[in-house]
Amino acid sequence: MLPVVFPDSGTVWVFCVTALALLLIPGPAVLYVVVQGAEQGRRAGLASVAGIHLGTLVHVFAATVGLSALIVASALAFDVVKYAGAVYLVYVGVRKLLGHDDPSLKPDRQRVSYRRAFVRGTVVNVLNPKTALFFLALLPQFVDTDRGGVWSQALVLGLVFVALGLVTDSMYALAAGTVGGFLRRRRRGMRYGSGIVFVGLGAAAALAKRN
Repeated sequence: MLPVVFPDSGTVWVFCVTALALLLIPGPAVLYVVVQGAEQGRRAGLASVAGIHLGTLVHVFAATVGLSALIVASALAFDVVKYAGAVYLVYVGVRKLLGHDDPSLKPDRQRVSYRRAFVRGTVVNVLNPKTALFFLALLPQFVDTDRGGVWSQALVLGLVFVALGLVTDSMYALAAGTVGGFLRRRRRGMRYGSGIVFVGLGAAAALAKRN
């Protein structure tokens, strides 16, 4: 049976400070959350946060069992994930530019929009190879191999990262939802702006490099 070892408290605190410094810098996940919150309100923003970090959990468990290492080591596997994510983001952006995702004010449509925000958030982060690279670059620096239980230390630190991400990204979602009422009154500009953001994210994902 594999040994279960937890990282020491000092390591966890240093990891938390490092993770917070990275999480507070807006990246693709934050931009997605802000767009959803501004477009459809706080609840949609929070639904997208939940989806983003479900996707993060996939990467945490993948890194724990070594699957992320395979993606990074294999040029083909990396490119498959990279371009799948890029195509999906561009697809979402084009739909927004064409007005196919314009949220309705009807209550039944609103429920669907929350589910869509959640699912898209999950897909966006699962298909983000940079997230896998992040965990492979960050977690090993805080894992003490001499203590044993490398997998359990990585898992605990990954879960800590997810918990911190839920807090920081929720703050972004609530802030975006607060100013979203003003932005939604300018619906056409918001639609084009969010569409351009998604297309830009897709282009950035397509240009991601393994190094």
